[in-house]
Amino acid sequence: MAAFSRSDFYQQLLHGCIFPNALQGLEQLWVLLLMCLGCRVLWRLGFPSHVKHLFTIAGGFFCLYHFFHLQMIWVVLLSLLCYLVLFLCRHSHHRGVLLSITVLIYLLMGEMHMVDTASWHKMRGAQMIVAMKAVSLGFDVDRGAVRCIPSPVEFMGYVYFVGTVIFGPWISFTSYQQALSGQKLTFSWFRRVLRSLILSIFCLVMSTCVSPYLFPYFIPLYGDRLLRNKKRKSRGLVVRWLRAYENTSSFHFSNYFVGFLSEVTTVLSGAGFTEEKDHVKWDLTVSRPLNVEFPRSMVEVVTSWNLPMSRWLHTYVFKNALKLGTFQAIIVTYAASALLHGLSFHLAAVLLSLGFITYVEHVLRKRLAEIFSACILSKKCPASCPHRNKKGVLIYLINLVFGALALFHLTYLGSLFDTDSEEVSEEEGYGMTHTISKWSELSWAGHWLTFGSWVFYRLLG
Repeated sequence: MAAFSRSDFYQQLLHGCIFPNALQGLEQLWVLLLMCLGCRVLWRLGFPSHVKHLFTIAGGFFCLYHFFHLQMIWVVLLSLLCYLVLFLCRHSHHRGVLLSITVLIYLLMGEMHMVDTASWHKMRGAQMIVAMKAVSLGFDVDRGAVRCIPSPVEFMGYVYFVGTVIFGPWISFTSYQQALSGQKLTFSWFRRVLRSLILSIFCLVMSTCVSPYLFPYFIPLYGDRLLRNKKRKSRGLVVRWLRAYENTSSFHFSNYFVGFLSEVTTVLSGAGFTEEKDHVKWDLTVSRPLNVEFPRSMVEVVTSWNLPMSRWLHTYVFKNALKLGTFQAIIVTYAASALLHGLSFHLAAVLLSLGFITYVEHVLRKRLAEIFSACILSKKCPASCPHRNKKGVLIYLINLVFGALALFHLTYLGSLFDTDSEEVSEEEGYGMTHTISKWSELSWAGHWLTFGSWVFYRLLG
């Protein structure tokens, strides 16, 4: 492509990447979308609830087989094991903890190559959703949020709900029960589905066709010289950071693609709404890309990356681990997230690094907010906050600096997700060598900055 003129490149990109990727995405997804729509229509027909559960189980099984073939047996085995534990512990008051231990053992056995690595990691998204649903249901029954243990048909209907079984997101058992009522087919529902579908395809194109060529062509900071050096191991520090940002951008948009796609499948199948009096609002939001790409803080990034998962981790992991202490609870939460995402070294390294980064940022900004009595916390202050200095040039400047630091950390952490790496495929997970190599190229800047921020926080007293 180095010999192409800029106009030739754009034409080749349009016809050789953008159109084919968008069409291929729709071709792979139309069966799932059709099943979700079928589930939505069937729920409107007024069948008994157990029949609706059976329909969604059948649809979930079909979609699992369509995407994973016979490898779906490992997802089915996890769901059966979870219900067995839930049933055997029906008189216990620690069902959530026991289910968490069961899921932990099962996932660790799988990660220890009970199944070949490629197959296991291919299913990790579906396994993650099953695990999160089972654990949340156990804790909800313990707390009384769900009055009794569901029947096998209700449990399997929830776990294999066709709208979330492949791409997620996590929804609570209560949300699933509300969706069974079959809300009316309205224009606002259709508009929400169409909006999320367009955004998902847009993010797919951005991830595969735009981000990899961000600086050589779309933002030509170095002109053709950077393009000619793109496939070489350049020694220039600026070039390494630009490439790191390209990798980060591609990874981010791939996450947004899955997030918007999960909104499509969930809303299309009839879930993902809130009721306000007589008004139904289709307001499911999985991720907030603008809060990630233009962050206020790393804490906001972590929350906005996947809102349902963030809510699940906070409710069922962080709060239960808080008795160990705030810092310990944060590390336990990120460790749980790493396990759910698959025990590849680079993911564990990123998530545990995120735990330290978000903790140090949180305590540092909290200390500075106390010293200056200013609205510079990691999260935006409510209007009724006690700080004297709510606005002003200095406040905006400090928040802007922390936002720039968050963007720096995102680029540093995202540099690991290198699609051009020949070490191993991303599905299997990058190894220790790849992780150390990538961060060494950037002089371990993110970790040194975090350490420096912690030292500064301690010096403030």
